[in-house]
Amino acid sequence: MQRKRVLPLATLLLCAPALAGTVPAAASPAVPAAGPARPLRILLTNDDGYNAPGIRLAFARLTAAGHDVTIVAPLTNQSGAGTKGSNAPAITVRHPEPKVWAVDGSPGDSVTFGLSEVFEGKAPDLVVSGTNYGPNVAALATHSGTVGGAVAGLEAGIPAIALSTGGVAAPDPVTTINAMGPTLDFAVKLIDRLRARAGSGRLLPEGVGLNVNHPVIGADGKGTPAAVATTFQDPQPVLKSDFTDAGDGTWKVGVKVDLRTPARGGDVEAVSAGRIAISPINADWNTGPLDLAVARALLAGLRP
Repeated sequence: MQRKRVLPLATLLLCAPALAGTVPAAASPAVPAAGPARPLRILLTNDDGYNAPGIRLAFARLTAAGHDVTIVAPLTNQSGAGTKGSNAPAITVRHPEPKVWAVDGSPGDSVTFGLSEVFEGKAPDLVVSGTNYGPNVAALATHSGTVGGAVAGLEAGIPAIALSTGGVAAPDPVTTINAMGPTLDFAVKLIDRLRARAGSGRLLPEGVGLNVNHPVIGADGKGTPAAVATTFQDPQPVLKSDFTDAGDGTWKVGVKVDLRTPARGGDVEAVSAGRIAISPINADWNTGPLDLAVARALLAGLRP
């Protein structure tokens, strides 16, 4: 899966000590001089629904930080929708209040509608998806509607950030909602870093997005992580499904966390250790050049 790759340019943007804490000199490449910060036009989406606590808190925090934020998000909960896009001949869209649009479809549908209609003629500077309830690490990211919303932005050429709050284990509702505050405090800091480095240019390199997973810290969820880790998507599945035949043509489904030893440097390892995991992502499914070379060797001489 392509989302396991770490992209050097995104790492370059994230390694500065002011954001990620003290890092060894060898791991801190030079960064461009900071330019003037500017308010951003942000399309805010999610997969939990337009009225979910995470997106409403994100709207308030990003607006308070001076940004021009517009919610274009699913009408209903679309968790697990991934990068799904609808092909129905019509779609229901509601505009219940200023700066809020609710699309009866997936996060991808919401972003596509927002870019086509709400932001028609002037694309936003950034798509922010989340903050999501629960983590989107490892294979969870592959199927995540939150990440899917960010990918829809990347497909359209817009820099995008996916935000998720929660530990790898099943999240406790109260503490996870409490932890959304620190998640968004960090998101504001991250966006400030990106726009200061970008000046009047793009916030991120072409085609690059960031998948941010903020752990729950403290018994009340309001603690601050000790560090930021630039990571890759751990290849493990995380969740295991069990099926039981009910005998009437239906099967009962049970899902549990089946956590394996985390890959070193991956997102699961970072979040499990209480660190914020930031994994660069893109919108295509290409593997790295080494994988391509292996595939060519395996397929050499194959004919139709």
